[in-house]
Amino acid sequence: MKPSKMRNKMIYLATYQTRSKQLGSALSKDLHKKYGKRSIRVVEGDSVKIVRGEFKGVDGKVSKISIQKSSLAIEGVKKEKSKGEKFDVYIHSSNVIVTSLNSDDKWRISKLEGKKPASKSKTTPSKETEEEKTKKVGYDEKKSSNNETEVEKIKEKEDEKKEISNKETKEEKPQEIEDEK
Repeated sequence: MKPSKMRNKMIYLATYQTRSKQLGSALSKDLHKKYGKRSIRVVEGDSVKIVRGEFKGVDGKVSKISIQKSSLAIEGVKKEKSKGEKFDVYIHSSNVIVTSLNSDDKWRISKLEGKKPASKSKTTPSKETEEEKTKKVGYDEKKSSNNETEVEKIKEKEDEKKEISNKETKEEKPQEIEDEK
């Protein structure tokens, strides 16, 4: 079977949870710079801009989400039936750009910012702040100072041993000199 057929089949047979993850949309350039991520799962209340299709260029808030269709209903995007009734047009999530986020969900925002929801901040090796670097340097200095103190103690003990041996040899030398005379 062709890879495209397999992919389409997997999308069609996807579980509810997987379908929910497939509702991602690209972030606008401003949000991309702010959060350092390209896409996010769309949630009701997000403001989006349609970039493809019949309603291209229309801005609006997401009013409904259809996980089965992987698409969104946006306020102001409606079509009219022949009898005059208006109905929502569902736009696929890949055809929109998120321009502003619904900040009701604090967990979502903290996850987007790269922080753990339970704790204050998340440390990643690639994105270290200067404070974290100085803390690490301070820790390394403490480590090295501990090592230095241990080395100094060892050297002091060696020096004491040398002094003791020197004293013994000095005491023996004068006696030898007197014996020679």
